[in-house]
Amino acid sequence: THTNTLGLSAESTGGGPETQGTHTHTHTHTHTHTHTLTHQGFVDSITELLKVRGEAQKLKSQVTDTNRRLQDDGKDLLGCMEELQQCRLQQRNIASTVEKLSLCLPVLETYSRLQEQMRAKRYYPALRTLEQLEQTCLPRAGRYRFCSIMADNIPHLRTHIRDTAMTQLKDFLESIRKHSDKIGETAIRQAQLQRSLDSSAQPRPLIGRRVRKEAGPGAKGHDSMMEQNEDEEEEDVPGAQELVDFSPVYRCLHIYTVLGLRDEFENYYRKQRRKQARLVLQPHSNMHETLDGYRRYFNQIVGFFVVEDHVLHTSQGLVNRVYVEELWELALSKIVAALRTHSSYCDNPDLVLDLKNLIVLFADTLQGYGFPVSQLFDMLLEIHEQYGEILLKRWNLTFRQVLDQDNYSPIPVSTEQEYKNYTSMFPFQDPELEKLPFPKKLPFSEFVPKVYNQLKEFIYACLKYSEDLHLSSTEVDDMIRKSTNLLLSRTLSHCLQYAIKKKNVGMAELVQVIINTTHLEQSCHFLEEFISNITNVPPDAINSTKLYGTSTFKDARHAAEAEIYSSLNAKIDQFLQLADYDWMSPLQSGSNLQLQPSDFLIDLITFLQSTFSVFTNLPGKVAQTACMSACKHISTSLMQLLLDPEVRQISIGVLHQLDADVRECEGFARAGPVAGFQGDTLLLAFSDLRQLLDLFTQWDWSSYLADYGKPTCKYLRVNPHAALALLEKMRETSRKNVVFAQFRKSDRDRHKLIDTVIKQLRNLIAQHTS
Repeated sequence: THTNTLGLSAESTGGGPETQGTHTHTHTHTHTHTHTLTHQGFVDSITELLKVRGEAQKLKSQVTDTNRRLQDDGKDLLGCMEELQQCRLQQRNIASTVEKLSLCLPVLETYSRLQEQMRAKRYYPALRTLEQLEQTCLPRAGRYRFCSIMADNIPHLRTHIRDTAMTQLKDFLESIRKHSDKIGETAIRQAQLQRSLDSSAQPRPLIGRRVRKEAGPGAKGHDSMMEQNEDEEEEDVPGAQELVDFSPVYRCLHIYTVLGLRDEFENYYRKQRRKQARLVLQPHSNMHETLDGYRRYFNQIVGFFVVEDHVLHTSQGLVNRVYVEELWELALSKIVAALRTHSSYCDNPDLVLDLKNLIVLFADTLQGYGFPVSQLFDMLLEIHEQYGEILLKRWNLTFRQVLDQDNYSPIPVSTEQEYKNYTSMFPFQDPELEKLPFPKKLPFSEFVPKVYNQLKEFIYACLKYSEDLHLSSTEVDDMIRKSTNLLLSRTLSHCLQYAIKKKNVGMAELVQVIINTTHLEQSCHFLEEFISNITNVPPDAINSTKLYGTSTFKDARHAAEAEIYSSLNAKIDQFLQLADYDWMSPLQSGSNLQLQPSDFLIDLITFLQSTFSVFTNLPGKVAQTACMSACKHISTSLMQLLLDPEVRQISIGVLHQLDADVRECEGFARAGPVAGFQGDTLLLAFSDLRQLLDLFTQWDWSSYLADYGKPTCKYLRVNPHAALALLEKMRETSRKNVVFAQFRKSDRDRHKLIDTVIKQLRNLIAQHTS
């Protein structure tokens, strides 16, 4: 437009002089006629004017030329101006583009980083990147199609991240369920290591309380769930954090926290762990058969709670102390119930002892993690009672085997070494025996040192169980003494009774049992000292339980003595069964005729003499009691034979035979078959029978009836009822005699006398009864 205007102006300028010249010519011609004087001037003027015209033409040419050049130059300028305008437009577009790109590039870079993090499965950083993309980058970028696509894809990405994190958590839960056994085994081994440390060593942190690495979104994950700790300098046994990759838990926790679903995640985690706890706490049906079954059970439980303890201290509230304590209370009740049930099936004391050690280690391990375990130690005290019962059963078999294999003979020793061996096994001292030359015999048989050593072995077995139960010396001492008392008063006592009462036990064996139990009774204070030495509790301490050994062996000895008495009496009964008295035998004629004792009685006396010869080693008054018991039994048995209701008739002749037999017994008593009786003490056993026979054979009824009831009565020990029964049998004999009418006058008088004495006896009995 500027150029065109310039051209039009040039044309107007060029046309101006031409029009002006025509007008000037006409005006000059007119003046020539009117003004002659001015013609020359006019010519001159024309001439000048023509000159001006030429100049004007030249000027026009120049102007035209200038205009042409100006037009040519203006075209270049106009082109430059258009180029400048275009450049400025492009510059504005570029600036706008750069501005838009500066807003879009962060979106693309962030999205690219997001994709890279998703491919690398770094989901927590990806979630943070996603949050940055959604809240910062996309709003700044504006409404573009790719931004809309990204915005629409964000919920799907979040859901994918959440689902993937949950999948990893499920894999983690499944993995720790499978590897709880290994985790627990490692924790228990760590507890063993700490417990074995010397007390003077530098204190180490509690079990499992190692310096924990801070876990968080940046925690570096392990390639596998289980791996051994290669850093041996820090600690010999790795902790749970070295064995388990906890990063899935932390990642999932952080992801759900960012997603605003932390409560949902906590509830899910706790619910799943409770389910796993129930599975872990359910023992196998055959767990009680082997120690490995219990070990796997404990390893799994320890592994479970080691993981929970680690999560408690590193997850910033995923689980809290209340939750873990509630879970432990549930577990503790189920553990105690399971152990009570399964341990009751066990009848092997070695397995029970190993189980006890395993439970102690299990309890110590969990106590190191801060879990209360007092119920486990209380249950161990319950199992101790069962352990004691199992020990009693085993020792019952052992004692019976020892008693069955014993020869019940004094132990012969040929050398000093043999003597020392036995005296080292059993606390025996006898200065008199030591002075005797070899070979010689110890007074007891083999079962004495064997039983004594078995008692010590039992005490050691009880001590093994009481170790590591965190009991005081007094409590350990009390446990051992109570268990030993049960062994003595129940098991050993029953075994001794069995040995005494079993068939085919001879008199010599019973005598040896009495000797043996006497020596064992004397050794009881050595057992007291033995227990005190291993428990460091003096036997005379206040409230110290005393051993029942003295009463146990005393009771056994008394039982053996009673068995001797009953066996002796049974043997006497066998001889008395051979008695074949002729109750109607007449009185032998001739006052000088001495009746001989019955054959059975002679054999009986011979047996008693040989029997009492082996009683010389019996302690105390056992021999005297046995001898007195035998004599009383003979006297009582003969009296019962005489007064037997089935024997309805008795002659005076059989009474004289009985008198001869009793005289033989009295001769045996006077000979002193055993030492220790004073005077005629043994004869007192036959005094009842002797006075009764004297009364009838001497027919001294006047003295009996006159002095009855007086301390000076010659027949003080004759029972009037027994005398009456015997008289009635004699009267029955005379009454049934077929030749009664032909009796001599003396016999008839005797018959009348019997009737008279019977009446007097009945009156006497009636008087004393009233």
